[in-house]
Amino acid sequence: MRDVPARNRTIAMTRPTGLRNAGIVALGVLGAVVLATGLRAESQAEPAMTKSEAVIKSHGFSHYGDLDYPEGFDQLTYVNPDAPKGGYFAIDASGTFDSMNPYSRKGRAGALSSMMYESLLDPGAPADEYGAQYCLLCESLEYDEGKTYVIFHMREEAKFSDGTPVTAHDVVFSHELLLEQGLPSYANAVKQRITGAEALDDHRVKFTFAPDIPRRSLIDQAGGVSIWSKKWFEETGARLDEPRMDTSPGSGPYMVAGYDINRRIVYERNPDYWGKDLAINKGRHNYDEIRVEYFADETAAFEAFKAGEYTFRQETNSKQWATGYNFPAIDKDYVKLETIPDGNPPTNVGFVFNLDRDVLKDKRVREALALAYNFEWTNESLQYGLFEQRHSFFQDTVQEAKGVPEGKELEVLQSLGDLVPPALLTEPVRMAHSSSADRLVDRGNLRKAMKLLDEAGWAVGTDGKRRNAQGETLDIAIPINSSGSPTMESMIQTYVQNLQQMGVNGEVQKVDPSQYTLRQRDRDYDILFAGYRTFIGAGTGLMQLYGSANAEVSLFNPAGVASPLIDALILLALQSEEKETETAALTALDRALRYEFFMVPAYYKADNWVAYFNMYEHPETMPPFAVGEMDFWWVDPGKADALKAAGALR
Repeated sequence: MRDVPARNRTIAMTRPTGLRNAGIVALGVLGAVVLATGLRAESQAEPAMTKSEAVIKSHGFSHYGDLDYPEGFDQLTYVNPDAPKGGYFAIDASGTFDSMNPYSRKGRAGALSSMMYESLLDPGAPADEYGAQYCLLCESLEYDEGKTYVIFHMREEAKFSDGTPVTAHDVVFSHELLLEQGLPSYANAVKQRITGAEALDDHRVKFTFAPDIPRRSLIDQAGGVSIWSKKWFEETGARLDEPRMDTSPGSGPYMVAGYDINRRIVYERNPDYWGKDLAINKGRHNYDEIRVEYFADETAAFEAFKAGEYTFRQETNSKQWATGYNFPAIDKDYVKLETIPDGNPPTNVGFVFNLDRDVLKDKRVREALALAYNFEWTNESLQYGLFEQRHSFFQDTVQEAKGVPEGKELEVLQSLGDLVPPALLTEPVRMAHSSSADRLVDRGNLRKAMKLLDEAGWAVGTDGKRRNAQGETLDIAIPINSSGSPTMESMIQTYVQNLQQMGVNGEVQKVDPSQYTLRQRDRDYDILFAGYRTFIGAGTGLMQLYGSANAEVSLFNPAGVASPLIDALILLALQSEEKETETAALTALDRALRYEFFMVPAYYKADNWVAYFNMYEHPETMPPFAVGEMDFWWVDPGKADALKAAGALR
């Protein structure tokens, strides 16, 4: 599996690899089960045993039975087990924070504020295998072949940073706390799938699953919940849904050492971390300290990096990458630039339409507004030609829909009868429109857009503004974060300029980070430059992204898209018993998502751009699915001393 080119794989989910993605909440993961040969043979040798009665025991979980790492493995293949421990790692964050509770809908949580908490299964490793999770707080798990329940056997040595043991009672408490005080979209989805959580004793916890639902992402969902101290919450009276600066003890390798609100957060490695000698942790968690330095905006943050105020930067600004890295620390070889291939599918970013807005319910209006985006000009003029045009929600994977449906995908669509619009069966899949790179305004696209708006009842008045029959102007407001990059602001500003050329009353609303976060949560926008988490495998997180049931409340569905066809395709993918059917259902889902047209797809790149002070080292052979800078990199003490002696670091 590890020899397969990363971008040709069937990929299940993108893991965040850096601070700029750290605010995206993990949704769940496609898994598969490893069946020991003896256990498989035993279950096949007893025909009287029903599918739900055959018990499977394992050290990890994967849906298709193909774990790469065997029971008793010594280490992850890509780590350096002899990596030295010590030193510090510093990254940046823009804007402000007023809470250290990342699970509340209120307030703006500090960066990395969930890193102290672990789960039964490890969501962060391995980075060279998709669709698999291995035991962390548990040492093994067992479940029936029908996946009606799972029992996790927990490690008795696991403990929180305050020295109290992590028990099955903490697991049940955490599960119930999320249902009571967590995000409504998450709680609603879990209640329909997990019918019970029970501590069988101090170190065994059982989850029971609802009948007559797909078996996908049940076990890994139960095993992926962050575990908090029941004792701490009961003693303090703290709530999960309220902002607060105090943090509950976690069981992870790092804990909060201190913070200066809106300036810095410091996490330190717990010297008494219970799991430091586990096989899955060898060569990982190598820094003594991880710092987050806060700055007012991206410009200030970049200047601080040049001055050595923080030490690692994952660059997303193409102009900066192309022209900004020419400062003295580069010339003196203090800072290293590296392009690291990214095996993950690209993030689905673009101009997202708020489908709750009446004016945007008409697809003709959305299609017209989309034509204002000129990718080719933007890429050449603002982004130095470093990006590619995104067309698909599953770009560059085997699930990407192409041409007209055929084969297994066509069978899947035909099985859904009248739910499928005839055009979806006979016409090529929707592709992003093309534009001229020579000028911002593509006159051909402008004419098409004007015609569409005329057909939709938005006529141009004598003042050049478009109005409907009631005399209302076509108003489109796009909020942007004041701490964002100038390049992003320029891209959105030029898009709005083109909207105005069409007679649309377009406006860019620059707001402070706290207000921007609030408007995101309240879906208070017409269009937002935002993204949908890449989640290609048939996991239940697809329902939070695109499902109708949670469309009104899901923070992961910024458009509020709700479609019976999309629901049906997600369900088919979840119910699939073999990979071919799953792939076909997800390809059909891509086709349907593009047909619904709730986002103007923007750009993507296939590599990670990183800049870092040269005291950091990483494995020679990098895993495909994570940069891993806070996971399995380490500090070379001699190089760190040399940088300090030269005055390169502050």
